[in-house]
Amino acid sequence: MSDSTVTEQEGREEVAVPQAVTGEDRQGVLRRPRRPRLWFEILLIAVSYWTYSLIRNAVPEQKAEALRNADWVWRVEHQLGIAVEESVNHAVNSATWLIIGMNYYYATLHFVITLGVLVWLYHWHPGRYAATRLVLFATTGVALVGYYLFPLAPPRLMNGGHFVDTVMVHHTWGSMASGDLKHMSNQYAAMPSMHIGWSLWCGLTIFALASVPWVRVLGLLYPAGTLLVIVATANHFWLDAVGGVLCLTFGFTVARLWFGSLPYTLPRPAPDPAAAPAQVPAA
Repeated sequence: MSDSTVTEQEGREEVAVPQAVTGEDRQGVLRRPRRPRLWFEILLIAVSYWTYSLIRNAVPEQKAEALRNADWVWRVEHQLGIAVEESVNHAVNSATWLIIGMNYYYATLHFVITLGVLVWLYHWHPGRYAATRLVLFATTGVALVGYYLFPLAPPRLMNGGHFVDTVMVHHTWGSMASGDLKHMSNQYAAMPSMHIGWSLWCGLTIFALASVPWVRVLGLLYPAGTLLVIVATANHFWLDAVGGVLCLTFGFTVARLWFGSLPYTLPRPAPDPAAAPAQVPAA
């Protein structure tokens, strides 16, 4: 038997031998982003938001403690020199057209933009979708801990406060925590602000992944505009926004640890989970 024949047989035998999958390799396969499935994502988002709302609203309102915490936050902001929410609230409320627009902004864009970004990621960035969605879910999940441990009344409900509840005054459909809908939502879950957590998630995602410059700028303006809206409508303190940023930081940390990379640095395409890996036939 010639040397070339022996070499050829050894090569075929090497291909035929199955390779052992180590625990590290298996872990890498499990954590590798996969192509999202539409039906699963719709179901996951619906169930997750229903669960989030159920838990958030099931947290005891603890009105007395929430009002004490609001007084404490207000004192801290005065000490820090950032307690200007009341001035912003009254100034914006003096322009009826502006505050009505902000009421509707507060009530709608929080959901519309977030879902829009998820759809955009699903269609155009499937390889980054799962990791970026994990950031959003982890952010929202840890916020529930904040609602339980630190009940907080929004500025418009403070004892002795002079804030204007803009939804009540202008009779707009603008908040689940005002008017006839107030009994359907926990009014003392203002810390952290998920309006900020979600809008900053949207803004950073758009800025990092969009290819059109003006769209990237709009991405950054969205959380900035949301910050102004939550303060002007007296639904949050500045420090509630800080809490939202901290929750988002936690979300990015979870995604970084799970996928081994920040979501935006992952490959844009993703393999189809239904596709079987190619097998090399043995001789």
